[in-house]
Amino acid sequence: MKIKTLEVGPLAVNCYLVHDEKGSGIVIDPGDEGNRILEEVAKEGFKVTHIIDTHGHFDHIGGNGILKEQTGAPLLIHEGDVEFLKHADTAAARFGLRAEPSPEPDNLLNDGDTIESGDLTIKVIHTPGHSPGGVSLLIDGILITGDTLFAGSIGRTDLPGGVHEELLNSVRTRIFTLDDEITIYPGHGPTSTIGHEKESNPFFTTGSFSMEF
Repeated sequence: MKIKTLEVGPLAVNCYLVHDEKGSGIVIDPGDEGNRILEEVAKEGFKVTHIIDTHGHFDHIGGNGILKEQTGAPLLIHEGDVEFLKHADTAAARFGLRAEPSPEPDNLLNDGDTIESGDLTIKVIHTPGHSPGGVSLLIDGILITGDTLFAGSIGRTDLPGGVHEELLNSVRTRIFTLDDEITIYPGHGPTSTIGHEKESNPFFTTGSFSMEF
C-alpha cells in the first residue's frame, strides 16, 4: 500500500491518495484544487475506484465534482453529512471563502462497512462529534481520522451538528480501542499514533486546550 498526502485549499486540508501496487486506489477528502489532485493521481499511476469524504464540511469536499467528473468513480459519504454537501457555498461564505458545490453521493457509508479497492480493504468506523456523519477509515495499519482526532488536538464542535461530548466518546470508544501502533492521518496537520494520542493528547489527559478546525 502507498499513501500520499496533499495539502489543499486555504484551510490546508490533508487530501489522501491511497493505492495498492497493482494500480487501484481511492481519494479521501478532495477538499480543493481538484486539477492538482488529478495530476498527482496520474503521477502515482492508479485508477480511482472511490472518492470518500470523511465528513461533509466545505473545506473537505471542494474537489468532489471534478474528481467524480474526470474519474467516473462513485462518491461516498455517511448519511449524516449529506445535507452539508448541498450547502457548501453558504458554509464557506461564513468564513469569507468560496467552495465548489458537490454532486450528490452515489452511495452512503455505514458503520462497519468495508470497501474494496484492488488489494485494499477499507473499514468504515462512524466517529460522530465534529459532524453527525463523520467517519474514520481503517486501512492496513493506518487510520484516516478526518477532523475527529488530530496530533495533539481534536476537531472543533462549535459548527452546526457538532457535539463535544459525542466527539470525545467517539475517540475513546471507537479509536482508542484500536491498536496503539496504528498511525493516524488526520484531516489537518501531521500524523501521530493512537498510542501517542492516548498518552499525551491534552483533551484526554487534562480536558482542556483549543480545538482545531
